Amino acid sequence: MLTFYLAKGTVAVAVAILLEELGVPHHRRIVDFATEGQRSPDYLSLNPKGRVPAIATEDGVLTETGAILAYLAEAHGSAFLPDDLVTRAHVREVMFYLASTMHVAHAHKMRGARWADRPESWQDMAAKVPDTMADCCRYLEDALAFAPFAVGAEPTIADFYLFAVVRWAEGDGVTLTDTPRLSEWFEMMSERPSVRKLITEGEVL
Repeated sequence: MLTFYLAKGTVAVAVAILLEELGVPHHRRIVDFATEGQRSPDYLSLNPKGRVPAIATEDGVLTETGAILAYLAEAHGSAFLPDDLVTRAHVREVMFYLASTMHVAHAHKMRGARWADRPESWQDMAAKVPDTMADCCRYLEDALAFAPFAVGAEPTIADFYLFAVVRWAEGDGVTLTDTPRLSEWFEMMSERPSVRKLITEGEVL
């Protein structure tokens, strides 16, 4: 059985949703960031990056949200992946953007020490977050299909990743309704049974 390592409210939410959607049996292990559980020797021996998500499989440990989502989807009959090669590439395009740009923009709010040594630099990065996250939302508003899902008529793993990241937007000072297509999509995703279940449980969302 898979063991899934996560912290509440992090990007690991994307993997939690997919596991619920697929009905995959798994053990959940909460990594407590408040006590720096991600830096504990036990966790670092599993994932030297000291981040979440991670999943332990019979074949070893996997990290990185997009890689885990793709692995789970492909391991279950390409669930939540389009058959068409180009559309499947667009799914990965969305996920790579989230990982390389939007997640980084969000992290500037509280992880400035990753990129700079001076506290005033951290404060400057944090002050820019509402602008950079709003720019990301505007890009998504214009670039994605929302028909009604991110890349077309059916949900894909990109939707679960996108939901996890867009959840941060309002806390980062973004008015989500300024991007109405993205906002409508987010409300639709918020009502999926998998998401409602995780909200009710309160351990992940």
